[in-house]
Amino acid sequence: MSALPGDKDKTYSQLLEIGPGMGVLTKILYPLYKERLFLVEIDNDLIPNLKKSYPLIENQIFQEDFLALKLEDIFKEPFGIIGNFPYNISSQILFKLVDYRHLIPELTGMFQKEVAERIVSPPGNKVYGLLSAWVQAFYKAEYLFTVNEGSFNPPPKVKSGVIRLVRKENIDTGCNEELLLNIIKQGFNQRRKTLRNSLSLWKPHFDKIDSAILDKRAEQLSSDDFVGLAKAFSRKL
Repeated sequence: MSALPGDKDKTYSQLLEIGPGMGVLTKILYPLYKERLFLVEIDNDLIPNLKKSYPLIENQIFQEDFLALKLEDIFKEPFGIIGNFPYNISSQILFKLVDYRHLIPELTGMFQKEVAERIVSPPGNKVYGLLSAWVQAFYKAEYLFTVNEGSFNPPPKVKSGVIRLVRKENIDTGCNEELLLNIIKQGFNQRRKTLRNSLSLWKPHFDKIDSAILDKRAEQLSSDDFVGLAKAFSRKL
């Protein structure tokens, strides 16, 4: 993560690590953040060792599912997120990130490589999809490096990828974001069709849209393009 305590040029100094496990990453982060480091670990058997190893933050180590954690009850100022994320809930973690973007300027994490590539993918790529467009509407996404299977014990069957997400300067899109998400979902649910067909639910608004956009498929649109559609579709007829 880019922020360190006392670094006045950064927008946060607190850090939450998701899934510290045996503390391989925690032991590097702890000297940097100390009392500004928070941990959330779902495995109850690992909590005693973490509290023994890091007594300064004993009350900031939560035995809970991150998805159920009420972040607003813990953090009253911006914080960063870091972690080796469980592959089975990685998408849900990112949806929660967007929900709490007012508190989270940055996330750096390790995902299954295919998921990491999907998150950072630009439009026009086959792996660009719902998660790509939704996350990129609010965060700038960067692929940092690949981690091979042999880096783990026991080794997984897949490679991992580490990415960084940095919140955009304007945290609000200026549109109805529930509508935005619905448009993105609908577009990618029928990704082989042009938007003229996949977004037919909003056909009464098509006269407000450039026909060139409607003749494209969802994978060809940037997050900004989707925001533009949401703004147009929300205008009164």
